[in-house]
Amino acid sequence: MTLPALLEIDESEVEISAIRAQGAGGQNVNKVSSAVHLRFDIRASSLPEGVKERLLALRDSRITQDGVLVLKAQQHRSQDLNRLDAFSRLHELVNSVARPPKTRRATQPTYGSRQRRLEGKSQRAQTKALRGRVRNGADAH
Repeated sequence: MTLPALLEIDESEVEISAIRAQGAGGQNVNKVSSAVHLRFDIRASSLPEGVKERLLALRDSRITQDGVLVLKAQQHRSQDLNRLDAFSRLHELVNSVARPPKTRRATQPTYGSRQRRLEGKSQRAQTKALRGRVRNGADAH
């Protein structure tokens, strides 16, 4: 079984803007726009149709109603590293849906599994039947 070639994303289809990072970092956070917002329009991209459909079908909060994937990268202190991080996460997400899911074929249970199921059912029925009220000979009318 061969793995499919990883899908390439053209950098011209990705819009990157630098923003200020949130959180701790001292004065550097207030001065430098080191975080990166990556916007990728799934519908307008050159990806194959099947991949686009599977990406849009993902229940991911980073994908907007308009089909735009928005990734925010602020892990690193340098903008270049954040840009690389955002691109790698975009590639990871796209390649996770690159291969179509296997179609499930219905099969029938084997004879042995059916026998084991019925055996278990009868054992449980017997256990439950023994849970009734205990009557001794003197009380029975």
